[in-house]
Amino acid sequence: MFLDCNCDQRYVQQEINFVSHVRDQGLANVKLFIYDIANASGGRTYKLEFTGEGSFSELENKLSYDTNVNMSSDEVRKGLVKNIKAGILKFVLVSDVADNIEYTINDKGLADLQDINFEDPWNNWLFEVRGEVDVSSEASRNQFRYELGFESDRVTEKWRIRADMEMSRFSSRFKSEGEEFTSERERYSANGSVVRSLSDHWSAGIFGGAKHDTYTNLNSALDLRPALEYNIFPYREVLRREIVFAYKVGYLYNDYLETTIFGKDTETVFSHSLNVEMRFRQPWGNVFTRITASAFLNDSSKNRLEMDSYLSVRVFKGLSVRFSGDLKFIQDQINLPAGSASLEDVLLQQKQIATNFEIRFGVGLSYTFGSAFNNVINTRL
Repeated sequence: MFLDCNCDQRYVQQEINFVSHVRDQGLANVKLFIYDIANASGGRTYKLEFTGEGSFSELENKLSYDTNVNMSSDEVRKGLVKNIKAGILKFVLVSDVADNIEYTINDKGLADLQDINFEDPWNNWLFEVRGEVDVSSEASRNQFRYELGFESDRVTEKWRIRADMEMSRFSSRFKSEGEEFTSERERYSANGSVVRSLSDHWSAGIFGGAKHDTYTNLNSALDLRPALEYNIFPYREVLRREIVFAYKVGYLYNDYLETTIFGKDTETVFSHSLNVEMRFRQPWGNVFTRITASAFLNDSSKNRLEMDSYLSVRVFKGLSVRFSGDLKFIQDQINLPAGSASLEDVLLQQKQIATNFEIRFGVGLSYTFGSAFNNVINTRL
Protein backbone atom coordinates (compact mmCIF):
# COMPACT_ATOMS: atom_id res chain seq x y z
CA MET A 1 0.00 0.00 0.00
CA PHE A 2 1.16 3.53 -0.84
CA LEU A 3 -0.11 6.31 1.43
CA ASP A 4 -0.13 10.06 0.71
CA CYS A 5 -1.61 12.18 3.48
CA ASN A 6 -1.10 15.08 5.87
CA CYS A 7 -0.96 12.72 8.86
CA ASP A 8 1.35 10.69 11.10
CA GLN A 9 2.44 8.12 8.51
CA ARG A 10 4.83 6.35 10.88
CA TYR A 11 1.94 5.69 13.27
CA VAL A 12 -0.19 4.36 10.40
CA GLN A 13 2.59 1.97 9.37
CA GLN A 14 2.97 0.77 12.93
CA GLU A 15 -0.75 0.13 13.49
CA ILE A 16 -1.53 -1.37 10.06
CA ASN A 17 1.08 -4.11 9.80
CA PHE A 18 -0.85 -6.61 7.69
CA VAL A 19 0.13 -4.79 4.47
CA SER A 20 3.52 -3.87 3.04
CA HIS A 21 3.93 -0.11 3.03
CA VAL A 22 5.85 1.19 0.01
CA ARG A 23 7.39 4.63 -0.47
CA ASP A 24 6.49 5.00 -4.17
CA GLN A 25 3.04 4.65 -5.72
CA GLY A 26 4.50 2.88 -8.75
CA LEU A 27 5.20 -0.13 -6.51
CA ALA A 28 1.77 -0.32 -4.89
CA ASN A 29 -1.17 -2.67 -5.36
CA VAL A 30 -3.33 -0.22 -3.39
CA LYS A 31 -2.92 3.55 -3.41
CA LEU A 32 -4.50 5.64 -0.66
CA PHE A 33 -4.74 9.42 -0.98
CA ILE A 34 -6.18 11.32 1.99
CA TYR A 35 -7.38 14.89 1.43
CA ASP A 36 -8.26 17.07 4.42
CA ILE A 37 -9.91 20.44 4.96
CA ALA A 38 -11.16 22.46 7.94
CA ASN A 39 -14.79 21.70 8.85
CA ALA A 40 -17.54 23.58 10.70
CA SER A 41 -16.79 21.99 14.09
CA GLY A 42 -13.29 23.44 14.20
CA GLY A 43 -11.69 20.11 13.29
CA ARG A 44 -10.91 18.64 9.90
CA THR A 45 -12.72 16.42 7.42
CA TYR A 46 -10.60 13.67 5.88
CA LYS A 47 -11.59 12.14 2.54
CA LEU A 48 -9.99 8.72 2.01
CA GLU A 49 -9.75 7.49 -1.60
CA PHE A 50 -8.48 3.95 -2.22
CA THR A 51 -7.63 2.78 -5.75
CA GLY A 52 -6.35 -0.63 -6.80
CA GLU A 53 -3.61 -1.46 -9.28
CA GLY A 54 -2.72 -4.69 -11.10
CA SER A 55 -4.91 -7.55 -9.87
CA PHE A 56 -6.89 -5.00 -7.77
CA SER A 57 -7.46 -2.57 -10.66
CA GLU A 58 -11.24 -3.01 -10.61
CA LEU A 59 -11.52 -2.11 -6.93
CA GLU A 60 -11.85 1.30 -5.33
CA ASN A 61 -13.25 2.70 -2.11
CA LYS A 62 -14.07 6.12 -0.66
CA LEU A 63 -14.62 7.02 2.99
CA SER A 64 -15.02 10.19 5.02
CA TYR A 65 -13.77 10.87 8.56
CA ASP A 66 -14.69 13.98 10.59
CA THR A 67 -12.82 15.32 13.61
CA ASN A 68 -13.68 18.20 15.96
CA VAL A 69 -11.77 20.81 17.92
CA ASN A 70 -12.07 18.87 21.20
CA MET A 71 -10.22 15.80 19.91
CA SER A 72 -6.57 15.34 20.82
CA SER A 73 -4.00 14.55 18.13
CA ASP A 74 -3.85 10.98 19.42
CA GLU A 75 -7.64 10.57 19.10
CA VAL A 76 -7.47 11.97 15.57
CA ARG A 77 -4.80 9.56 14.40
CA LYS A 78 -6.49 6.57 16.06
CA GLY A 79 -9.74 7.43 14.29
CA LEU A 80 -7.91 7.82 11.01
CA VAL A 81 -6.26 4.41 11.38
CA LYS A 82 -9.65 2.87 12.14
CA ASN A 83 -11.06 4.30 8.92
CA ILE A 84 -8.04 3.21 6.87
CA LYS A 85 -8.50 -0.34 8.16
CA ALA A 86 -12.18 -0.23 7.20
CA GLY A 87 -11.39 1.12 3.74
CA ILE A 88 -8.68 -1.40 2.92
CA LEU A 89 -10.83 -4.36 3.99
CA LYS A 90 -12.36 -4.58 0.51
CA PHE A 91 -8.90 -5.21 -0.93
CA VAL A 92 -7.83 -7.61 1.81
CA LEU A 93 -10.91 -9.77 1.17
CA VAL A 94 -9.67 -10.64 -2.33
CA SER A 95 -6.02 -11.03 -1.32
CA ASP A 96 -4.02 -14.04 -0.19
CA VAL A 97 -4.63 -13.22 3.48
CA ALA A 98 -8.43 -13.32 3.23
CA ASP A 99 -8.60 -16.70 5.01
CA ASN A 100 -6.82 -15.22 8.02
CA ILE A 101 -9.44 -12.55 8.71
CA GLU A 102 -11.51 -12.75 11.89
CA TYR A 103 -14.53 -10.49 12.43
CA THR A 104 -15.65 -9.05 15.77
CA ILE A 105 -18.31 -6.44 16.51
CA ASN A 106 -18.27 -4.55 19.79
CA ASP A 107 -21.92 -4.06 20.77
CA LYS A 108 -21.16 -2.09 23.93
CA GLY A 109 -23.52 0.88 24.09
CA LEU A 110 -25.31 0.08 20.81
CA ALA A 111 -28.72 0.19 22.44
CA ASP A 112 -28.02 3.59 23.97
CA LEU A 113 -26.67 4.94 20.68
CA GLN A 114 -29.82 3.91 18.84
CA ASP A 115 -32.00 5.84 21.30
CA ILE A 116 -30.00 9.07 21.33
CA ASN A 117 -31.67 12.07 19.75
CA PHE A 118 -28.72 14.35 19.03
CA GLU A 119 -29.31 18.04 19.70
CA ASP A 120 -26.78 20.86 19.37
CA PRO A 121 -27.26 23.46 22.13
CA TRP A 122 -24.85 25.79 20.31
CA ASN A 123 -26.86 25.73 17.06
CA ASN A 124 -23.71 25.17 14.93
CA TRP A 125 -21.82 28.10 16.46
CA LEU A 126 -18.12 27.66 17.21
CA PHE A 127 -16.13 30.13 19.35
CA GLU A 128 -12.43 30.62 20.01
CA VAL A 129 -10.65 32.95 22.44
CA ARG A 130 -6.87 33.25 22.16
CA GLY A 131 -4.03 35.21 23.70
CA GLU A 132 -0.27 35.35 23.35
CA VAL A 133 2.60 37.28 24.98
CA ASP A 134 6.15 37.31 23.61
CA VAL A 135 9.12 38.91 25.37
CA SER A 136 12.73 38.88 24.16
CA SER A 137 15.82 40.72 25.28
CA GLU A 138 19.50 40.99 24.34
CA ALA A 139 22.31 43.50 24.79
CA SER A 140 21.21 45.90 22.06
CA ARG A 141 17.53 45.06 21.57
CA ASN A 142 14.39 44.51 23.67
CA GLN A 143 11.02 43.48 22.30
CA PHE A 144 7.56 42.99 23.78
CA ARG A 145 4.45 41.83 21.96
CA TYR A 146 0.97 40.76 22.97
CA GLU A 147 -2.01 39.62 20.94
CA LEU A 148 -5.61 38.94 21.99
CA GLY A 149 -8.29 37.58 19.70
CA PHE A 150 -11.85 36.30 19.54
CA GLU A 151 -13.43 34.34 16.68
CA SER A 152 -16.90 32.98 16.05
CA ASP A 153 -18.05 30.85 13.15
CA ARG A 154 -21.38 29.29 12.20
CA VAL A 155 -21.50 26.89 9.27
CA THR A 156 -24.47 25.10 7.76
CA GLU A 157 -25.14 23.69 4.31
CA LYS A 158 -26.54 27.05 3.16
CA TRP A 159 -24.90 29.67 5.39
CA ARG A 160 -21.48 30.64 6.70
CA ILE A 161 -21.32 33.45 9.28
CA ARG A 162 -18.00 34.69 10.63
CA ALA A 163 -16.91 37.35 13.09
CA ASP A 164 -13.52 38.04 14.62
CA MET A 165 -11.84 40.70 16.75
CA GLU A 166 -8.15 41.21 17.43
CA MET A 167 -5.96 43.44 19.58
CA SER A 168 -2.18 43.51 19.28
CA ARG A 169 0.66 45.74 20.44
CA PHE A 170 4.34 45.55 19.59
CA SER A 171 7.10 47.62 21.22
CA SER A 172 10.84 47.42 20.67
CA ARG A 173 14.00 49.26 21.69
CA PHE A 174 17.24 49.21 19.69
CA LYS A 175 20.63 50.63 20.76
CA SER A 176 23.45 51.40 18.33
CA GLU A 177 26.61 53.46 18.88
CA GLY A 178 25.17 55.35 21.83
CA GLU A 179 21.84 56.07 20.13
CA GLU A 180 18.55 54.51 21.18
CA PHE A 181 15.60 53.91 18.86
CA THR A 182 12.15 52.95 20.09
CA SER A 183 9.11 51.66 18.24
CA GLU A 184 5.44 51.29 19.17
CA ARG A 185 2.90 49.61 16.92
CA GLU A 186 -0.78 49.06 17.70
CA ARG A 187 -3.49 47.27 15.80
CA TYR A 188 -7.16 46.76 16.68
CA SER A 189 -9.57 45.19 14.21
CA ALA A 190 -13.03 43.67 13.89
CA ASN A 191 -14.35 41.84 10.83
CA GLY A 192 -17.49 39.98 9.91
CA SER A 193 -19.06 38.24 6.94
CA VAL A 194 -22.27 36.48 5.93
CA VAL A 195 -22.15 34.10 2.94
CA ARG A 196 -25.13 32.29 1.39
CA SER A 197 -24.82 29.24 -0.85
CA LEU A 198 -27.04 29.74 -3.91
CA SER A 199 -26.31 26.50 -5.80
CA ASP A 200 -23.60 23.89 -6.39
CA HIS A 201 -21.55 26.58 -8.13
CA TRP A 202 -22.71 30.02 -6.92
CA SER A 203 -22.42 31.86 -3.59
CA ALA A 204 -23.11 35.42 -2.49
CA GLY A 205 -22.08 37.31 0.61
CA ILE A 206 -21.31 40.59 2.32
CA PHE A 207 -18.10 41.50 4.17
CA GLY A 208 -17.43 44.34 6.60
CA GLY A 209 -14.78 45.51 9.00
CA ALA A 210 -13.21 48.23 11.11
CA LYS A 211 -9.62 48.72 12.25
CA HIS A 212 -7.00 50.97 13.81
CA ASP A 213 -3.40 50.35 12.69
CA THR A 214 -0.46 52.63 13.42
CA TYR A 215 1.81 50.71 11.01
CA THR A 216 -0.39 51.54 8.02
CA ASN A 217 -1.16 55.12 9.23
CA LEU A 218 -4.82 54.35 9.98
CA ASN A 219 -6.50 55.99 12.94
CA SER A 220 -9.72 54.27 11.88
CA ALA A 221 -10.88 52.49 8.75
CA LEU A 222 -14.31 51.16 7.80
CA ASP A 223 -15.20 48.96 4.84
CA LEU A 224 -18.29 47.23 3.48
CA ARG A 225 -18.16 44.92 0.44
CA PRO A 226 -20.82 42.68 -1.15
CA ALA A 227 -19.37 39.74 -3.10
CA LEU A 228 -20.31 37.06 -5.63
CA GLU A 229 -18.45 33.77 -6.16
CA TYR A 230 -18.55 31.10 -8.87
CA ASN A 231 -16.84 27.71 -8.70
CA ILE A 232 -16.42 25.89 -12.03
CA PHE A 233 -16.56 22.55 -10.22
CA PRO A 234 -19.27 21.60 -7.70
CA TYR A 235 -18.35 22.62 -4.14
CA ARG A 236 -18.46 18.98 -3.02
CA GLU A 237 -15.26 18.41 -5.05
CA VAL A 238 -13.33 21.15 -3.26
CA LEU A 239 -10.96 18.67 -1.59
CA ARG A 240 -9.70 17.46 -4.97
CA ARG A 241 -10.07 20.40 -7.32
CA GLU A 242 -11.48 23.91 -7.57
CA ILE A 243 -11.36 26.91 -9.88
CA VAL A 244 -13.10 29.81 -8.19
CA PHE A 245 -13.89 33.36 -9.36
CA ALA A 246 -14.87 35.91 -6.70
CA TYR A 247 -15.86 39.52 -7.36
CA LYS A 248 -16.13 42.16 -4.61
CA VAL A 249 -17.15 45.80 -4.80
CA GLY A 250 -17.40 48.13 -1.86
CA TYR A 251 -17.02 51.24 0.22
CA LEU A 252 -13.90 52.24 2.18
CA TYR A 253 -13.50 55.11 4.65
CA ASN A 254 -10.06 56.01 6.07
CA ASP A 255 -9.19 58.43 8.86
CA TYR A 256 -5.40 58.86 8.85
CA LEU A 257 -3.03 59.44 11.76
CA GLU A 258 -0.80 61.66 9.60
CA THR A 259 -1.52 63.55 6.40
CA THR A 260 -0.89 61.26 3.45
CA ILE A 261 1.36 61.78 0.42
CA PHE A 262 -1.82 62.88 -1.42
CA GLY A 263 -2.60 65.55 1.20
CA LYS A 264 -5.51 63.65 2.74
CA ASP A 265 -6.48 63.52 6.43
CA THR A 266 -9.68 61.56 5.75
CA GLU A 267 -10.80 59.82 2.60
CA THR A 268 -13.73 57.88 1.15
CA VAL A 269 -13.14 55.61 -1.82
CA PHE A 270 -14.94 52.85 -3.69
CA SER A 271 -13.02 49.85 -4.93
CA HIS A 272 -13.56 46.51 -6.62
CA SER A 273 -11.53 43.33 -6.95
CA LEU A 274 -11.50 40.04 -8.84
CA ASN A 275 -9.97 36.98 -7.22
CA VAL A 276 -9.23 33.75 -9.11
CA GLU A 277 -8.10 30.61 -7.27
CA MET A 278 -7.12 27.28 -8.78
CA ARG A 279 -6.31 24.26 -6.63
CA PHE A 280 -5.73 20.63 -7.65
CA ARG A 281 -4.68 17.73 -5.42
CA GLN A 282 -3.98 14.71 -7.58
CA PRO A 283 -1.83 11.54 -7.40
CA TRP A 284 0.77 13.26 -9.61
CA GLY A 285 1.11 16.21 -7.21
CA ASN A 286 -0.46 19.43 -5.98
CA VAL A 287 -0.92 22.81 -7.63
CA PHE A 288 -2.30 26.05 -6.22
CA THR A 289 -2.50 29.48 -7.87
CA ARG A 290 -4.25 32.64 -6.71
CA ILE A 291 -4.49 35.86 -8.71
CA THR A 292 -6.08 39.00 -7.26
CA ALA A 293 -6.58 42.24 -9.17
CA SER A 294 -8.04 45.32 -7.48
CA ALA A 295 -8.49 49.01 -8.26
CA PHE A 296 -10.30 52.10 -7.04
CA LEU A 297 -13.44 52.89 -9.02
CA ASN A 298 -12.78 56.65 -9.06
CA ASP A 299 -9.11 56.27 -10.10
CA SER A 300 -8.11 53.05 -11.87
CA SER A 301 -4.42 54.11 -11.81
CA LYS A 302 -4.43 53.22 -8.11
CA ASN A 303 -4.47 49.45 -8.40
CA ARG A 304 -2.82 46.25 -7.26
CA LEU A 305 -2.07 42.87 -8.87
CA GLU A 306 -1.04 39.91 -6.70
CA MET A 307 -0.16 36.35 -7.66
CA ASP A 308 1.04 33.51 -5.47
CA SER A 309 1.52 29.92 -6.60
CA TYR A 310 2.69 26.54 -5.39
CA LEU A 311 3.46 23.50 -7.52
CA SER A 312 4.62 20.06 -6.39
CA VAL A 313 5.04 17.38 -9.05
CA ARG A 314 6.05 13.71 -8.83
CA VAL A 315 8.33 13.44 -11.88
CA PHE A 316 9.05 9.72 -11.63
CA LYS A 317 9.74 7.08 -8.99
CA GLY A 318 11.34 8.75 -5.99
CA LEU A 319 11.82 12.19 -7.61
CA SER A 320 9.68 15.21 -6.76
CA VAL A 321 10.14 18.88 -7.63
CA ARG A 322 8.55 21.86 -5.86
CA PHE A 323 8.14 25.47 -6.99
CA SER A 324 6.64 28.40 -5.09
CA GLY A 325 6.48 32.11 -5.73
CA ASP A 326 4.75 35.41 -4.89
CA LEU A 327 4.57 38.48 -7.10
CA LYS A 328 2.89 41.80 -6.29
CA PHE A 329 2.59 45.00 -8.32
CA ILE A 330 1.50 47.75 -5.92
CA GLN A 331 0.07 51.11 -6.98
CA ASP A 332 -2.60 51.70 -4.32
CA GLN A 333 -0.76 52.84 -1.16
CA ILE A 334 -3.00 55.86 -0.57
CA ASN A 335 -2.43 55.56 3.20
CA LEU A 336 1.32 56.40 3.21
CA PRO A 337 2.19 59.43 5.37
CA ALA A 338 3.79 62.44 3.70
CA GLY A 339 7.52 63.05 4.08
CA SER A 340 10.47 60.69 3.99
CA ALA A 341 10.86 57.73 6.31
CA SER A 342 13.30 58.20 9.18
CA LEU A 343 16.12 55.82 9.99
CA GLU A 344 14.14 54.78 13.07
CA ASP A 345 11.12 53.88 10.94
CA VAL A 346 13.27 51.77 8.61
CA LEU A 347 15.27 49.94 11.29
CA LEU A 348 12.32 49.12 13.54
CA GLN A 349 9.66 48.73 10.82
CA GLN A 350 7.51 51.22 12.67
CA LYS A 351 5.72 52.44 9.56
CA GLN A 352 4.83 51.04 6.18
CA ILE A 353 7.35 52.04 3.48
CA ALA A 354 6.49 52.89 -0.12
CA THR A 355 7.12 50.20 -2.73
CA ASN A 356 5.76 49.37 -6.17
CA PHE A 357 6.53 45.65 -6.16
CA GLU A 358 7.30 42.61 -4.01
CA ILE A 359 8.70 39.30 -5.29
CA ARG A 360 9.64 35.92 -3.83
CA PHE A 361 10.57 32.64 -5.52
CA GLY A 362 11.59 29.23 -4.22
CA VAL A 363 12.47 25.86 -5.76
CA GLY A 364 13.15 22.50 -4.16
CA LEU A 365 14.10 19.03 -5.33
CA SER A 366 13.94 15.72 -3.49
CA TYR A 367 14.94 12.22 -4.51
CA THR A 368 14.35 9.13 -2.38
CA PHE A 369 15.95 5.78 -3.11
CA GLY A 370 16.78 2.51 -1.35
CA SER A 371 14.58 -0.14 0.24
CA ALA A 372 10.93 0.25 -0.68
CA PHE A 373 9.45 -2.43 1.59
CA ASN A 374 10.86 -1.69 5.06
CA ASN A 375 7.88 -1.60 7.46
CA VAL A 376 9.90 -1.58 10.70
CA ILE A 377 9.27 1.31 13.13
CA ASN A 378 12.28 1.96 15.39
CA THR A 379 12.48 5.25 17.36
CA ARG A 380 15.43 4.35 19.54
CA LEU A 381 18.32 6.80 19.98
